[in-house]
Amino acid sequence: MQATAALFLVRPLPRPHYRCLHGLRGGVSLAPPRRLVARGPRCSMSLSIGGGAGAGAGGDRGFSYEHVPVFPRYRIRDPYKLLGVDRDAAEEEIRSARNFLIQQYAGHEPSEEAIEGAYEKIIMKSYQQRKKTKINLKTKLKKRVEESPSWVKALLGYFEVPQMDIISRRLFFFAFIAGWSIATSAENGPAFQLAISLFSCIYFLNDKMKNLMRASTTGFGVLVGGWIIGSLLVPLIPTFIIPPSWSLELLTSLVAYVFLFLGCTFLK
Repeated sequence: MQATAALFLVRPLPRPHYRCLHGLRGGVSLAPPRRLVARGPRCSMSLSIGGGAGAGAGGDRGFSYEHVPVFPRYRIRDPYKLLGVDRDAAEEEIRSARNFLIQQYAGHEPSEEAIEGAYEKIIMKSYQQRKKTKINLKTKLKKRVEESPSWVKALLGYFEVPQMDIISRRLFFFAFIAGWSIATSAENGPAFQLAISLFSCIYFLNDKMKNLMRASTTGFGVLVGGWIIGSLLVPLIPTFIIPPSWSLELLTSLVAYVFLFLGCTFLK
């Protein structure tokens, strides 16, 4: 009996069968016998690190536009159709359409570039057309003057075209004088307003001519010429057009204001 027990102790025990499960980082862990493993869930290689080769910078760039609205017309070549405006639209309307679309599709770079590019094309085309029209008009006028008779050239030499702000300021001044004369026509005549207009015309002419005597003579001549022409034109106006409160003197003075404005603005 003792010999049998000793033999049993000396005899090596059978090695249990363990299986390897790859579930931990950087190594292998020994699992319990098969009969215990069958009762629990098996591990699997389901861990994903970095999302593979596509999860680099390119993957981030693709994801950045995932929730950004895309302008549906950004591939259209016609800038007017792309912005949704007519070809005769005003510059303010074109600018408003551009600002609205930029706000709607901000964040999508291709859409923003297409909208900005279409806006710049339209504005540049409009600028070139205005410049070409202006150049053509000046060229035509210059050609007409060169082809005109000598007396026409001599007559045009006494006139000049000032800047637009000068024209607008003087037009506003004489329009105010005319309105003042109409407002006070029932009380008295426009003699006082005519005197102010004459002195103002002389002042403006002297600013250009730098000669008070010449400016005074020219201004007085313009007033006399305007009054004579007004006296000839006013009787030809149909009476139903003229308000009843307007006298012949008032109508003649209105014509004189027009001549004074033209004289002090366009005469050299």
